[in-house]
Order: sequence, then structure tokens, then C-alpha cells
Amino acid sequence: MSEFSRIYDAARLPVGEQRLDASAAECAALAQRFGLVAVKALSAGVTLLADGPTVRAKGMVSADVVQSCAVSGEDLPVSIKEALSLHFVPPADSPVREEEIELEADELDEIEMDGTRFDLGEAVAQTLALAIDPYLEGHGAAEARRKAGIVSEGQSGPLADALKGLLKD
Repeated sequence: MSEFSRIYDAARLPVGEQRLDASAAECAALAQRFGLVAVKALSAGVTLLADGPTVRAKGMVSADVVQSCAVSGEDLPVSIKEALSLHFVPPADSPVREEEIELEADELDEIEMDGTRFDLGEAVAQTLALAIDPYLEGHGAAEARRKAGIVSEGQSGPLADALKGLLKD
């Protein structure tokens, strides 16, 4: 079960934009799942449109998260706004899906339904996960590298200098 589950049925789609807001407990569970310091808020506004046996979902995901700098480990607050454009399709073995659905590279991401049901909340959570920068660096990254003896390409550090000394002998 997803930490942010919102189940919809393609046979009974609601009209208008659907507002999905994560509770504090759901935010905490998502932070743990995605290796974040915190998920302060997660929300989405999504419109669902039936397209034959499939459902198209379009909207916007917004989140305020705190993640660690990839170099220094310092906490960095990040605001994320990510467009959501998905296509929920019947299972591959469904009689409704006898013909293959072809999508161009610039078209929607395709997610298989469970019968006629799909988890829009999980799709929102996955959209958030893909929007997180795993190599995010804060202002202290350069100093942390310097203290650790990590230098940029073309420069030599203590280890390189020691190796050069050994090669000269």
C-alpha cells in the first residue's frame, strides 16, 4: 500500500479538478521512502478525463521538502512545482485493451490500472520522487570539498602530490 494512496475508478470519474493534499503522517512516510529530511507539504490539483477505456490525468504537483546537500549534508529547503501528465490504461491482459496503444515520445507517461481502478496518489508521489534532485548542493558544498581534500579536475590534492613524489624516485 502506498504512503499517499488515493484510489479512483475509471468507471466513475469525478468531475472537475481533484485536490490531493498529504497529511502530516503521509508526508513523514514519504520523506522516509524518498530519503529526505522532511516533506513539509505535498499537494496536487489534477483533472481526470475519460478517453475510451483509458484515463488521462493532467495537473500540477507542489511540494515543500527538506533534503540534505549531496556534499556537506546540510539541510536544504526546496520548493518543487512539477507538471503531471499521465495516461492510466487497462491491464495488458484486459479484453478492452486488445489493440496496442501507441504513444509518441513526447506524449503521456503510461500507468497500468488494476482492473478499472488506479492510484492517483501514488502517481503524484512518484512524480514528486522524479522531481527531486539527488545531487542537490548547498552553499557549503565547496568548503566541504576543500576540507575533505577533494579538488576540482586539473588540480592536485595531497594524495596526488604524494603519488607524484613516489613516481619521481
